[in-house]
Amino acid sequence: MSLEIKPIGTVVEGRTEVTDDYWGGIESVIQLDDSEFPLDSVQGLKEFSHLIVVWHFNQASPNDVEYHARSPRGNASWPPTGTFAHRNHRRPNQLAQSFPRLLSVDGLRIRVTDLDAVIGTDIYDLSPYFQEMGPRGPVSQPSWPGEMLTDYWADKT
Repeated sequence: MSLEIKPIGTVVEGRTEVTDDYWGGIESVIQLDDSEFPLDSVQGLKEFSHLIVVWHFNQASPNDVEYHARSPRGNASWPPTGTFAHRNHRRPNQLAQSFPRLLSVDGLRIRVTDLDAVIGTDIYDLSPYFQEMGPRGPVSQPSWPGEMLTDYWADKT
């Protein structure tokens, strides 16, 4: 059984170029579909500091999807890991999630910072981040994500 979903909005302001690093300080605007959603669909959202945004790598090619183990970013010093140990566009459905900081809500325009999606990106869902729904217990990971993402949230300016 497959699931058919449609975008709820689009990134209309922010970064234009796709890149691996330097996403820090980028302000973006998500425009929700005003033909679908009434203004009160975002009522209460501005009380939260962060969102969970589910989006689609709609500017990547479906031919980029890879299921086999590979070294992150092609760096042989990092161990080959499988598709489900990566967070990039080479995933089966090319879906991503981000946790941007909410700056403002103006009608159905949601201004955020630290959304690592570019203008034209289809947004499939957004919700407030509830601290109580975050990870429980200690969080662990290998060393390579920290090494790989050293400049991910760095400000390029």
